[in-house]
Amino acid sequence: MAAATGLPRARAGQWADLSDEQDVPPAHALRRGDAVFVAGDQLGMGAAGTVAVPLPGADESAGVLSVLIAQPCEPKEAEWSLLHALAGWAGEHAFGGAGEPPGPGLERSVRMSELTVALAEAVTSRDVVRAVAESVLPPFGADGLVFQLLEGGRLNVVGAAGYPPEFLSLLDGMPLVAHTPMQDVLVARVPRFVATRAEMLGRYPTLRHVSASSPMQAWAFLPMIASRRVIGLCVMAFSKPRSFSVEERTLLTALSGLVGQSLERARLYDLEHARARELQRGLLPRTLPRLPAASAAARYLPAGRGEEVGGDWYDLIPLSADRAALVIGDVMGHGIAEAATMGRLRTAVRTLADLEMPPDELFTRLNDLVSDLGEDFYATCLYAVFDPVARTCSYSMAGHPPPVVVQPDGTVHSPDPTPDPPLGAAKPPFATHQLRLSDESLLVLCTDGLVESASRDTDQGMAQLRRVLTEATADTNCFAAAEDLGCLEELCDRVVSALLPDREQTTDDAGLLIVHTRCTPAHDVASLDLPYDPRAAGRAREYTREQLDAWGLEDLALTTELLVSELIGNAVRHAKGPIRLRLLRSRCLTCEVYDGSLTTPRIRHPSHTDEGGRGLQLVAALSRRWGARYLHDGKCIWTEQDLP
Repeated sequence: MAAATGLPRARAGQWADLSDEQDVPPAHALRRGDAVFVAGDQLGMGAAGTVAVPLPGADESAGVLSVLIAQPCEPKEAEWSLLHALAGWAGEHAFGGAGEPPGPGLERSVRMSELTVALAEAVTSRDVVRAVAESVLPPFGADGLVFQLLEGGRLNVVGAAGYPPEFLSLLDGMPLVAHTPMQDVLVARVPRFVATRAEMLGRYPTLRHVSASSPMQAWAFLPMIASRRVIGLCVMAFSKPRSFSVEERTLLTALSGLVGQSLERARLYDLEHARARELQRGLLPRTLPRLPAASAAARYLPAGRGEEVGGDWYDLIPLSADRAALVIGDVMGHGIAEAATMGRLRTAVRTLADLEMPPDELFTRLNDLVSDLGEDFYATCLYAVFDPVARTCSYSMAGHPPPVVVQPDGTVHSPDPTPDPPLGAAKPPFATHQLRLSDESLLVLCTDGLVESASRDTDQGMAQLRRVLTEATADTNCFAAAEDLGCLEELCDRVVSALLPDREQTTDDAGLLIVHTRCTPAHDVASLDLPYDPRAAGRAREYTREQLDAWGLEDLALTTELLVSELIGNAVRHAKGPIRLRLLRSRCLTCEVYDGSLTTPRIRHPSHTDEGGRGLQLVAALSRRWGARYLHDGKCIWTEQDLP
């Protein structure tokens, strides 16, 4: 045995001294003078089969190259060609004569071995291109590499090395036409080697403009074959004229077959991955709304290893009276199924939020939905409602990290309530927690993939998040410009960079939502308690007219008085006291009427002879939108009107 790799040390001794008469694959190959494949493990090495190829010598075989394989199947045609080429170089350069240096052939043999391993591990098209560039270009002295796939009669560049972008844009999408080396290679399924630029112009004059733009002087056009069909070609280029020996042509041809199979597999992965990512992007909000009392920036970061789609999501949902719902959640697991479940839960949360449900009641409904999906489905979630008038943030947690609050003075703190179990494993009722907020605050919500890793637990990650936010807010003032999202975007990037410095090594998805909250100024809110009797409507109209005059909204007075009169009249007739009117000036004018009844108002279709029942139809016609939300001791009917 002259050289070996990959053999267990304890068993390598069986190969150290073999007789040419033994009944083993190397001896068979030496006696026959030809390559052999033998299934089984005749030398007890744990292999499923052995391939043995004679090493050519000056007069007779100089030895044998043996490859132990893990599958009991004979090598394919391209693999046989590669083994013969490697054996040829090894016999000539590595063991050709005593005292002679190994020469370039041994380097190529080593590089080809590295390439085989790299191609086996390649996942994406970019991995294949990088493997070929690192293992093939140096030993052949090549300067450029282009991969082109045949799609719809055109050659599309899917990877390259050593070329400027301008030249690649010239090649990308080139139609497959006659009298070109690409046409010859793809039709005949055999390589074409061009040694000089003059030869290129002489054989293929139609490519004069492409050749003139290329910095190269010699080319090897190699067909890539996968599943018995030509999928494209690999072009190796050289900056100086160059001839190709028979052995080089053989090896390059064999390599192109291996590369074609790897690239086809990688392209299938790329396609599946792209579809999965597109699904993920489609399920997450494309943009977050900019609300009067809240603006936000967010990041979704798929796991760097394994499935790059998962169940993390976030959302910012506008509610009535300038309130905003903040949502972040994580479906446990990774993959398409979890992403689809995430989409269902996000849709459910938006639907329940539109019904103005408080956090604990919303979680009760959402928990039922997750439980109905099956015993193996769980999700963590945090749902919060920010009320800019009350200056509170009410939230519920189901197995999720708590929010982090950043104050304008740079103070960073995080409440530490006991979270309920994850959705699907919890039993209602859910707890509701409340925060009192300053005029402006930053609310930072995240999933466990951001703060938890193999090197730190959730508590350590939350502590690091608070430190990063303290340092970042000391450097920049995110409260200076309420409408500028640039600071929030920059803050998201700083948090992600600090907590996930090595994205390629992460095994969990991560979600981050940073919301800038702004409380409503007191002079934009007007409220009036009313008596529970028919005189309340007249008092409400008078108060509304005076307040709109003070706000400079006289143009809305007539419509608003009519809306208020209808809502107060309904409360007196169909509900119970106490009654309160609240007007809110923001991007729109909101009118709210509170009463002590939980009865649901519904629009009905009165007959021609009915003397009532048209009030809510009038409300719907005069307002941009209207609705109701329920409190623990009553309800609120609200309307919105566009400002002049």
